[in-house]
Amino acid sequence: MMETINRPTDDRVIMGIDPGTNIMGYAFIGVNGNRARLIAMGVIDLRKCKDSYIKLGEIFTRVQGLIASFLPDELAIEAPFFGKNVQSMLKLGRAQGVAIAAAISREVPIHEYAPLKIKMAITGNGSASKEQVADMLRRMLNISSEEMPHFMDATDALGAAFCHFIQRGSVVSEKKYSSWADYAKKNLGKVV
Repeated sequence: MMETINRPTDDRVIMGIDPGTNIMGYAFIGVNGNRARLIAMGVIDLRKCKDSYIKLGEIFTRVQGLIASFLPDELAIEAPFFGKNVQSMLKLGRAQGVAIAAAISREVPIHEYAPLKIKMAITGNGSASKEQVADMLRRMLNISSEEMPHFMDATDALGAAFCHFIQRGSVVSEKKYSSWADYAKKNLGKVV
């Protein structure tokens, strides 16, 4: 689902990427104050390309093209999951690095989030399934079931972008609290 961005209505645009060497997910959300909306999400399908180095070049070119089209202010990228297969980790790390290099070449600030952090931010459960994360995002961003993509890589990318939106909101908050007890202590007498 690709559409033209309408920047005058968005304070900022966050791009999300779920790195992959066969399917790479991407998503863009527009942010206005404490509200976010889906702009676009989809995948870069690299399955037909058999040469791993040409895949990396394609990732670089396509990510730069997406950045040029949607003009994101920030990139939120999912950190590689540390599994048992070292070769898979190496390939995934290369794909992530090339996507990061494409963003750096366009001077887009980068923020990396572990899969656990993304799941926690969106569902409150670090062991939530991809389907649970996708359904929560669908409901929070008012996306119809028909608009949901076939590949979970796209919703994983949307999760990275939305996680950054949530984290950014807590970062810009003037007051910091370490716990509910800390909140109560600092706001004693202020709560009605």
